[in-house]
Amino acid sequence: MKTSFFQTLIVLLIGCWLVPSDQLYGETTKQNERTTVKQQDWGTADGKNVFLYTLESKSGIVCKLTNWGATITELHVPDKDGKLEDIVLGYESLARWLDSDGKGNPNPAYMGCTVGRVCNRIDKGKFELDGKKHQLATNNDPNHLHGGNIGWDKQVWKSEPIENAAGAGVKFTLTSADGDENYPGEVKASATYFLTNDGDLTAEYSATSDQNTPVNMTNHSYFNLKGQGEGTILDHKLKLESDRQTTFDETGIPTGKIDSVKGTPLDFTTPRAIGERITVLTGDPGGYDHNFVLRDEKVSEPQLAATLYDPESGRELKIYTTEVGIQFYSGNYLDGGLTGKDGKVYHKHYGLCLEPQFHPDSVNQSHFPDSVLSPGQTYNHKCIYKFDAR
Repeated sequence: MKTSFFQTLIVLLIGCWLVPSDQLYGETTKQNERTTVKQQDWGTADGKNVFLYTLESKSGIVCKLTNWGATITELHVPDKDGKLEDIVLGYESLARWLDSDGKGNPNPAYMGCTVGRVCNRIDKGKFELDGKKHQLATNNDPNHLHGGNIGWDKQVWKSEPIENAAGAGVKFTLTSADGDENYPGEVKASATYFLTNDGDLTAEYSATSDQNTPVNMTNHSYFNLKGQGEGTILDHKLKLESDRQTTFDETGIPTGKIDSVKGTPLDFTTPRAIGERITVLTGDPGGYDHNFVLRDEKVSEPQLAATLYDPESGRELKIYTTEVGIQFYSGNYLDGGLTGKDGKVYHKHYGLCLEPQFHPDSVNQSHFPDSVLSPGQTYNHKCIYKFDAR
């Protein structure tokens, strides 16, 4: 019996209806398994539009970012039972980021932000390049800290959501003018945060300059793997892939010596509870705020730098980086004066920072890896945050 044209058409339509769409179109990853990115208006700052971006992976991890300071505002990660908690300190609205302490100070603790042009400290804010002396703000008396009074953490970046088969993210870009915070040269910088389908958060930084200038970019998120505002991080266990540290003076500036950590409270070559030896580190306010040497030169692909584990929740964070050092800061200056998300008060040691970077004051330390970016060169730094629970 002959088959009519209409019968053939019906069979073909039924067949298409039964075939899954990912097979029909040859897609290797189903749409509902990919990380998504959503953009929403979040207000204005300095007369510029500010946006909030939400990244969500198939593993349940949610990361929120804003183009004000290229900042991570929230990071929700499951514990050993699958329960999600926000594990980074911060604020719930742009208004709070812009006035974090009720005194008009925007993000005084540098929570979650992208730091530049130079993170960490520069001795007395002074350096010399090409025979010219430069004096920066001494906003961490007597030193320069995290880019100055209005560093990149307090500026509105241009932003663009990105999506591909591997996941989704946001690319932030900023042009820092010659003379910005008294730094020489016009610098064009980018910071791209990307959440993969498997739940890895990557951060990639790049910069070019038309003059010799120091560049040292990082992210300054405060982590608490129990959940933001849920107590101290003193019971967290930390392992660092470093057996050396840049010894510093009473103001936090390296003396130039690189010393072994063996037999000191700075030895995290095996996992140790952060609070186990912290009282030995006296002073005002005391605690950890040290730069650990990972390697003598930058590498092209990220290597393991730190492993942080919270026995209570079972959450684990591993940080991989291409950088030469990592600053470990135990939230010593948090004093209860800042109230964050959900009305949580941030007391001393309620969060910690692990900041991959060039060594502090590298621009003045000729035997440290060189942090000066020259015309024709590109600064690159890649970091990967991997999450697990056990």
